[in-house]
Amino acid sequence: MEGPWRIRRAAVTDAERLLPIERRCFSDPWSVAAFEEILRSPLGLGYVAERGGEIKGYLLARAVAGEGEILNLAVAPEARRYGLGGRLLEAGIDALATAGAREVFLEVREQNVAALHLYQRRGFRPVGLRARYYRNPVEDAIVLRLALPHGA
Repeated sequence: MEGPWRIRRAAVTDAERLLPIERRCFSDPWSVAAFEEILRSPLGLGYVAERGGEIKGYLLARAVAGEGEILNLAVAPEARRYGLGGRLLEAGIDALATAGAREVFLEVREQNVAALHLYQRRGFRPVGLRARYYRNPVEDAIVLRLALPHGA
């Protein structure tokens, strides 16, 4: 991997390239069809982090009726500690605000301390718990919310 990291909008054609990262980061991975569906949706948006032509992270989200939802955020293990998760999160939040979201929600595994810290540093706060939300392994999800400034 050479050159600077670049954050760019994801395209439907990126879907297959996201799958290896997804499989390495999550025990219950999305399919290529799921990636394509959100990237084709007029309500969906995605960003990728790439360097040297290699995608090493991504964020998928959607905006509906004034609410944004972060659906998936992943960074390949070897590309962590470069701030890519934070940069992808910022790009997604900015895009959701531009799409009219006044608040952003997401779920995170209760035991995913690194992700919880990332989201809380950005201003997300716990607002609920979804019991047994995740499978493989079964785990509760913490629901987080970020209020966006009006006119963001």
